[in-house]
Amino acid sequence: MPATIPLHEAAALTRSGDLWLFTGSKLADRAIRAATNSPVNHVAMALAIDDLPPLLWHSELSTSLPDVWAGEPRRGAQLHRLVDAVERWVNRYGQRAYFRQLEPEASAAMENAALAVVEEFGGRRFPNPRGLARHWLRGRVRRSVSLEDVYCAELVAVTYQRMGMLDDRRPVNWYDPGRFWSGDRLRLLDGAELGPEMAVEVPA
Repeated sequence: MPATIPLHEAAALTRSGDLWLFTGSKLADRAIRAATNSPVNHVAMALAIDDLPPLLWHSELSTSLPDVWAGEPRRGAQLHRLVDAVERWVNRYGQRAYFRQLEPEASAAMENAALAVVEEFGGRRFPNPRGLARHWLRGRVRRSVSLEDVYCAELVAVTYQRMGMLDDRRPVNWYDPGRFWSGDRLRLLDGAELGPEMAVEVPA
């Protein structure tokens, strides 16, 4: 079983490139996990720049939180204050949260590459159910798709690629949330590794 860590401690430890994973019990959550044979249904990547509060970069349907890049709520690919987003996913969406730390720490150049992805992809819509299925099915046979719309694992994968941590031998739609869970043994480049999952305890 993963070790447990309070949210405030996990947020204090979070660095750019760390992963946050979520698993829920709603029908859509269970359908994603069943289709991908994965214990998780959502993945996001942290950005912790200088003295700013840690941020969470992910793609979702909700407009319940302001996008800190745009300064207003928007659907799809968005950047949220990490603590606000994790509390929302756990307390409103009924998810369990897990945290994986990247080693070694991302360099300034890698952070700049990630910020360039935020600027390029911010606000791109989340696929509708038919589009989501098409992205995933084409990914199974390693055929790429247009990223005019992008789901969570695609967004993390393209960000990792631009940061130099994933090669491009597989299209980003090959990835699903479970690819970023430790059981899948994702291979990163240049000696980078993701630590084991830590279950995050979030106050109600």
